[in-house]
Amino acid sequence: MTELVLDVRAVSAGYGKMPIIKDISVHVDHQQIVTIIGPNGAGKSTLLKAVFGLNQHFSGEITFVGMSIFNARTADLVPLGISAVPQTHNVFSSLSVDENLDVGTFAAPPRDAEATKAHILELFPDLKDKLKQQAGQLSGGQRQMVAVGRALMSDPKLILLDEPTAGLSPAYLEVIFDLLLQVRDSGVSILMVEQNAKQALQIADYAYVLVNGENAYEGTGAELLADDEVRRSFLGGGGAP
Repeated sequence: MTELVLDVRAVSAGYGKMPIIKDISVHVDHQQIVTIIGPNGAGKSTLLKAVFGLNQHFSGEITFVGMSIFNARTADLVPLGISAVPQTHNVFSSLSVDENLDVGTFAAPPRDAEATKAHILELFPDLKDKLKQQAGQLSGGQRQMVAVGRALMSDPKLILLDEPTAGLSPAYLEVIFDLLLQVRDSGVSILMVEQNAKQALQIADYAYVLVNGENAYEGTGAELLADDEVRRSFLGGGGAP
């Protein structure tokens, strides 16, 4: 039986007294990549922040492995098993790669930090010979590996990723998506906001399209890639995927 990891039900959230997302519902099962796409201003990042306790919740319910986290503090979510990687400022530039990874253990120490680090370096072999190098000296793709690796150091069940390929070269875009598949296959669920919509749908087990802060479309990645309206409105054309 599939395990429901994250259940966002009819959630409205935003900033101050202003809801940005309205009655949004999203579900993430165990070992799934779920992708959120949509135009700028659709509320994609607001949804991630709502899950991670970073904005104002107005209504609805959010549960994580059956436990309500609707009003949970961000500081309490990492020990529960949720990690997040923001779009920007997601590494400590003056710290080494090794030190960045160690930071990921502070909020929720894993059972065996060295074994966890060794596993992460198997997932991200590009980092093995850069452990003593300052993270700020790395390429954009390598910094993203450090950011995801640090998030994995707490042995999470779920990782929230906000635009993991933003600003990356086309070559590294493919590398990062391949690595995310490996992270999923290692047993970690992923909820990801991504502007490179077509490529993100190609690796998504399930996906949602947000428009004006509301659910517009949902389905498997393959189903949305094959949907004429989704392709025409959000993927840059109505031809065959």
